[in-house]
Amino acid sequence: MPRAPASSDETVQQLDSQLCFALYSASLATTKVYKPLLKPWGLTYPQYLVMLALWEKDDCMVSELGERLFLDSGTLTPLLKRMEAAGWLQRQRDNADERRVRIVMTDAGRELREKIAGIPACLLQQSPCTLSELQALRLQLQQWRDHLVTLIPPASN
Repeated sequence: MPRAPASSDETVQQLDSQLCFALYSASLATTKVYKPLLKPWGLTYPQYLVMLALWEKDDCMVSELGERLFLDSGTLTPLLKRMEAAGWLQRQRDNADERRVRIVMTDAGRELREKIAGIPACLLQQSPCTLSELQALRLQLQQWRDHLVTLIPPASN
């Protein structure tokens, strides 16, 4: 593992100087802002992310969905079970390989899309940033994430 460069500046070791903490705390704050927006539909933030992914690509394998969302099966499976119980999706064994599980959206899951379509606009209205600033930030974060993924040892993925 590469060594961090030595620094005499003590602020480098302060919590608020850490990019990782800024990302972590921003993620927590984002989840908290989404919570009341999703509550009327009984959705949690992770469930919302699953629905967004399924609206892009329905009828996919659990493994594909996990890769798309950066979630392992131990985290994703209980989430999908709760969503299936809510009636938004169905889990089905793959005909070609019984070990694989397909995720198929139900009519209720597809209808949910229109009901919560205004959530991104609601968040944009509450933001101090313009749409173009948020798009640039999103792109930077995606590039940073993609770079970090290349640094993860294969056994840790």
